[in-house]
Amino acid sequence: MISVGKTKQYANVLDKPLSRGRQEVSLSAFAFLFSEVVQYNQTQVDNIADLERRLEDAGYAVGARVLELLCHREKGNRRETRLLGILSFIHSNVWKVLFGKVADSLEKGTEHEDEYMISEKELLVNRFISVPKDMGAFNCGAFVAGIVRGVLDNAGFPAVVTAHFVPIEGQQRPRTTILIKFAEEVLRRESRLG
Repeated sequence: MISVGKTKQYANVLDKPLSRGRQEVSLSAFAFLFSEVVQYNQTQVDNIADLERRLEDAGYAVGARVLELLCHREKGNRRETRLLGILSFIHSNVWKVLFGKVADSLEKGTEHEDEYMISEKELLVNRFISVPKDMGAFNCGAFVAGIVRGVLDNAGFPAVVTAHFVPIEGQQRPRTTILIKFAEEVLRRESRLG
């Protein structure tokens, strides 16, 4: 193996360390790849609910891997054990790694004790997607909901996570809200921890 300057050469991609590298992906490359994922999954289903479920499942796998990587890189293999800690971790760290910025907002539901919402004015996966009229309220945010569910489940906080469009007065495009409804066991554990 020939080494040029101080750059270390690796025989296999798996031999590279997990340290921070260049963390940018071309936006056009991501948009094209994600569009292909949506189109492929669209050919495999008969209705919108199944398409959103397939996108959520794909996102779940990403979320599980992102949790492992970020816990290793940033937390010395430690994981969050508190509800607000994991939500803050997703809202800031996970969002920043995936989308280059912190999520617009993290809010607790007012009607239900077990609900939290992460809102994004213009979610990246919805930015370049045009939904045909016959697909109604199809939301590619299901992929991001899957990522959030993957992070939560693998961190020990089981939840149902869904993506919803929320209209904004005076604006043409709605914001996307990721609704997180935690399992009862999470709330019981959290109340015991005090």
